[in-house]
Amino acid sequence: MNGPGIEVGDVIGHHGADFLERYGSRLGWVERRVLVALAACRTAALGGHLEACDACGFECPAYNSCRNRYCPKCQGAARAVWLTAQAADLLPVPYFHVVFTLPEALGPLALANQRLVYGLLFHAASATLLEVAADPKHLGARIGFLAVLHTWGQTLQHHPHVHCVVPGGGLAPDGTRWVPARKRFFLPVRVLSQVFRGKFLAGLKAAHEAGQLVCGGALAELTNPVAFRRWLRGPAHQEWVVYAKPPFGGPEVVLKYLARYTHRVAIANSRLVALVDGRVSFRYKDYRDGNRGKTMTLSAVEFIRRFLQHVLPVGFMRIRHYGFLANRARQQWLPLCRQLLVVAAPATKQPAAEAEAEAQAEAPVHPCPACHAGRMVAIRRLSPLLALQPVWRTTPALNTS
Repeated sequence: MNGPGIEVGDVIGHHGADFLERYGSRLGWVERRVLVALAACRTAALGGHLEACDACGFECPAYNSCRNRYCPKCQGAARAVWLTAQAADLLPVPYFHVVFTLPEALGPLALANQRLVYGLLFHAASATLLEVAADPKHLGARIGFLAVLHTWGQTLQHHPHVHCVVPGGGLAPDGTRWVPARKRFFLPVRVLSQVFRGKFLAGLKAAHEAGQLVCGGALAELTNPVAFRRWLRGPAHQEWVVYAKPPFGGPEVVLKYLARYTHRVAIANSRLVALVDGRVSFRYKDYRDGNRGKTMTLSAVEFIRRFLQHVLPVGFMRIRHYGFLANRARQQWLPLCRQLLVVAAPATKQPAAEAEAEAQAEAPVHPCPACHAGRMVAIRRLSPLLALQPVWRTTPALNTS
């Protein structure tokens, strides 16, 4: 398979059985469910409906989506609904983008302790921003922001980092005025890096002392407290990467910016180039080589392994809000922010279910691919050909093209 139209689901569909033969014994039920869902997405396996052109009578099936949060094809609708809900919380100020990244040395420990380490990453990054922003030497204000966890790099390698989108300013400690950030500068990244490193390592040490870290396999020696403290010296003496991008515009620009980060999966189908002889080629940007576009080729089994590294624990929230945007504080503090900025209150936020129904109702009518004059209309329901079962029971379906 070459050219446009290749999808992650195709790679799983053709080579999922090979992957399971090699790695199946290490797989949890969450990863298996992702394999089944992505391989079945928009295929006869999930059913759908038969469409016919109201002009020429041309017929073709339209199959249902899996709606899995790791499916590259299913994020558009979810993103649109989420962005609609967030629009009411945006303020008419410049926004900053701050990124907190874990050192590479911590990667294996993070993979073995995803819920704990990713949760600690969120906590250390958010506490750092709130603390440094509140310091009178810097901004001296209570800020609010949104944080999104990404665990991948351009080549699907494990690369945990948190993107924070922050309004440029905050509430004064006494709540009587809005404190604006400087036009081109939010907070000193060197200070952010040092505070972030300290908070994360302190949390990691506490987790180890409480016996909460899983240290098996190659990490087994880290169960020993002395060996663990010795191992931590490496990350403790490194510069941790924290960077802040230049500020960007107001609410409309922010929504477009958020769309690039909030509902992304490890790789988009548009980056896949070829699937030939059990090997997958895909495009990526080499950030160490001036952001040059390059192509990487992996075995299909290795591609699937890398993709599944980024499946999070069940129920883990990868989008979180903090400060005056935190769920429990938003209703109290956002109206005050708008009052101090002299902006009108937005219309009542639309419930998510209502927004989703509205988005579906406003979906564009599909023109007929045959005559291009008529429109496709659903005429009959198509039943699923197989139920979504554990992947080890549906291995034959993974081999279908």
